[in-house]
Order: sequence, then C-alpha cells, then structure tokens
Amino acid sequence: MLRGGPAVRPRTDPDICSGTGSDPGFAFAAPGCQPARVSTQQNTPASSPSPRLEPAKPSRITLVAGLTALEGAALAIGGIYMLVMGLLGHPESPQQAEMGGLTLIALALIPLFAARGLLRRRSWSRGPALITQIIALPVAWTLLRSHGVLIPAGIVLAAVTLTALYQLVRPTTVEALGIRRPGTTPDN
Repeated sequence: MLRGGPAVRPRTDPDICSGTGSDPGFAFAAPGCQPARVSTQQNTPASSPSPRLEPAKPSRITLVAGLTALEGAALAIGGIYMLVMGLLGHPESPQQAEMGGLTLIALALIPLFAARGLLRRRSWSRGPALITQIIALPVAWTLLRSHGVLIPAGIVLAAVTLTALYQLVRPTTVEALGIRRPGTTPDN
C-alpha cells in the first residue's frame, strides 16, 4: 500500500493490456498492466539448466598474469626507489636518477596492464606480455654474469621470465585467449 493512498492493483483488462489482439505474437502493454491469470512470480522448474557461465579461467593464464604483474611491480618499485634516491639522496647525477626512476615507472605500466588483460582473457594482452618477457631475458643474463647479490636476482628473474614465456607460447594458452592461427576462420 502506498502512503496516503489506496493500494494500486494491476490492471488485467484484456482490451487495454493486450493490444488489438489481431496478432497473438504482438501485444503492447499499457503501464501497470498484467496479463490476466498470469502470476508475477517466476516459475522455474527445479530441473531447468542454470544460466550459461563463462568457462573457468585456465590456471596457466592466472600463473602468467601473476608472473607478469610481479615483473611490473618490481619495475615500479625499482623506479620509485631511483626517483626517491634522486630527489632525497646524493647520487652522482640527480637528473639521471630522477629520469631513470620515471622511465622505470612508465615501463612498469606495460606488464601491469598486460597482466590485467590476461586475467580478463583479452587477446591483446599476450603481445605486451611477450615483449616484457623478451626484454627481461637480457636483463636476467646481465644479472647472472655480475657478482654478489645480483646473481640470485638474476636466477629468480630468469626463472620467472622463462616460465612466463613458456606459458605464453603454449597453444592451449593461445586458444584460451581466443587468438586464432593465421589462415584459420572462426569456424575452424
């Protein structure tokens, strides 16, 4: 019941609510009309199929998205560190440190957006993720050939990069992202 007024009852007059009646498949409804003898509750049998759900995201896509996001986060952290040290520290060239930090932060956006696209199963995201892995390979090699604490960092980067690269080029990953091979049609 509405406040201060009578209860509004649905109209069921067949002349008003069902249109002209000349075409049983076409009927317009006036505002507030309900067809006569029809319940407003949804009747669904217990055996009715559930709505179509999108297939589950393959774990390999989640893995490669996580690895790509990890690389992007590492780039962002390194860029923030360089920027802060360029502003507050005493580097040999503050301008170089600041510009290097800003560059790393900008470069971190590529794998972060690629990881987001991979999680959403967007076909465009495979390209930036592949580029990120290919660029990371020489960086890992350089770290492996250095000394001290950089060698374990190179091992970790090489393992992450090779794992992500392998997952990105697998045919099942390509198929899960909806990428077709050249010369194929959507029907094949």
